[in-house]
Amino acid sequence: MTDFYHEGSRQLQDRFETRPLADRLAEAIVSPQISPEDKVFIEAQNMFFLATVDKEGRPDCSYKGGSVGLVKVLDEQTLAFPSYDGSGMYLSAGNLLINPHVSLLFVDFQRQARLRFHGSALIQDNDPLLANWPEAELIVRVKLRELFPNCPRYIHKMTLVEESAFVPKAHCETPAPAWKSLEVVADVLPPRDAHLAGNEQDAAAALNRD
Repeated sequence: MTDFYHEGSRQLQDRFETRPLADRLAEAIVSPQISPEDKVFIEAQNMFFLATVDKEGRPDCSYKGGSVGLVKVLDEQTLAFPSYDGSGMYLSAGNLLINPHVSLLFVDFQRQARLRFHGSALIQDNDPLLANWPEAELIVRVKLRELFPNCPRYIHKMTLVEESAFVPKAHCETPAPAWKSLEVVADVLPPRDAHLAGNEQDAAAALNRD
């Protein structure tokens, strides 16, 4: 694990006298493969945070939510997750097309546990895994570089109230987001959403309820 830390990390480790501790943790908890326990933890989550980097090296962080099983572990080195319909900006997926370096943060707020997953992402057309997630537009496969748990002391304990009604499900029509009915986007919606342009008053009311 000699290349796990860079100069910046080492500078602060030396300043706060944690270099031996950091080295011991890198040896003890940083892993180049997904264990059976990691697989169970990852596949039990219904959300995660995704960090990507653009061509200039500028980071972007995105929340990804779905149902339990949102992320599937394919083998000891690979996981996959869907890209659903969003704002149409494709910031995360777009970054992955030009810079594969990615980081995923899984947090279980009920158990107060978290896992960090670093790797390289790949998006390919007509991925056979598209059938695994209803309404997925793309599938992102991530090859592991390293993963490790983090100290959970600052994770707030929270309980899920209810799952978002917009999470795609098999054999169930997914409602359209209210913002797609706003006048400001009415003339630029993609063809598949053109029928949504319309009553801004109803859309504004829905947004206020949300």
